[in-house]
Amino acid sequence: MTDLEIRNARPSDAADVLDFWKAAAEGTSVSDDEAGVTGLIARDPGALLLAESAGVLVGSVIAGYDGWRCSLYRLAVLPAYRRQGVATALLRAAERRFEALGGRRADAMVLEANQGAHQAWAAAGYQRQDHWRRWVKPLARP
Repeated sequence: MTDLEIRNARPSDAADVLDFWKAAAEGTSVSDDEAGVTGLIARDPGALLLAESAGVLVGSVIAGYDGWRCSLYRLAVLPAYRRQGVATALLRAAERRFEALGGRRADAMVLEANQGAHQAWAAAGYQRQDHWRRWVKPLARP
């Protein structure tokens, strides 16, 4: 895709990002609200990367780095724009971000049931690690 622009999200993008995730992302997150998105942007302004084509939000990825781990979340592309290089461009931008910050390895959160995503991540050079499992605990909100 030649007219693709990758940019950092701004707080004013929060509502559009949430609408986009409803249309393009698999599953939901406990942080899928304006406070969650704007909090992410405030905490790490470079973490939420957006892909736009002709002013339309067509892709996203969260590329979080905490000084220890490079973590990828919410890689999503609008269905009409899939298989056109949007995810590849987002991942390259995320990986460049990690390298600039001193990151050593990128880890991706991928839904187990999303077979299409498994293929996309494998095509991008990522390997599944079956010996790890995610453990979660919801936290009380203030």
